[in-house]
Amino acid sequence: MITKLIEIRDSMTKIVALAIKTFGETPEEERFFRADGFGKDTVMLMRMERQEAHYDPFAWSNRRTMTTAHRYIQQHFDELPAYGVVDVEYILGETDKPKASEIWRAV
Repeated sequence: MITKLIEIRDSMTKIVALAIKTFGETPEEERFFRADGFGKDTVMLMRMERQEAHYDPFAWSNRRTMTTAHRYIQQHFDELPAYGVVDVEYILGETDKPKASEIWRAV
């Protein structure tokens, strides 16, 4: 497994999330993940404040923010930095540049 802390941003929205890529480092771990149908590039995404997690991007009740962010994280997991910001408005082409982090900015 590979984990990353992600800040999801949208219009007037900041969501703290944990992204987990189900990648087995041994044949036993691969077998464990595959036993329940997790593909090699499956990403489990958890909204920390709600303790809500899904591996299916379309299972979220907030389809705009969470589904868009989850699909983007699945497609770009390896290139996303740890503590990265995923800006839904930017992904959807509604803004010209991505939002800066409200969590990780220098103190």
